[in-house]
Amino acid sequence: MYKLTIELVPESSFYNNVRSAVSTVEWDIIKKKCYKKAGYKCEICGDTGINQGKKYPVECHEIWEYDDKFHIQILKGFIALCPQCHQVKHVGFARINGKEPEVIRQLIKVNKMTSTMADNYIIESFKIWEKRSDKQWKVDISYLESYKNDDNELFKPTDLF
Repeated sequence: MYKLTIELVPESSFYNNVRSAVSTVEWDIIKKKCYKKAGYKCEICGDTGINQGKKYPVECHEIWEYDDKFHIQILKGFIALCPQCHQVKHVGFARINGKEPEVIRQLIKVNKMTSTMADNYIIESFKIWEKRSDKQWKVDISYLESYKNDDNELFKPTDLF
């Protein structure tokens, strides 16, 4: 398995994310806790967005697990990523915005791949996405029920999709 992986969410799950299920204040708390835990550095490559010419050092990415039998997308946690690693996670969006070459460079750099390996990995990731996108997925963010903010209070998601 690669250190930096691609994570394409099924089409039926587009825009169904934690940020849309919690208040702006709660999302700010979640992402800041994520950043702090990571020491404001990418948990995959160790770089920061500041070094990459961006405004922020890291971005908060949701970690999902997929139950392909029952079509449930399950939130498992959060990870702080530099913008370049975060872009790899969302290669479909990067492709739409003409940034796939940047994704390939980051895959090659972090995973020590050849360009052919990176291209093949992207192709395989889209095949998985296509297969998953044929189904309607339920999104489970119940992980938040055990996630505590800095005041040791539990989050209460407004909706579990």
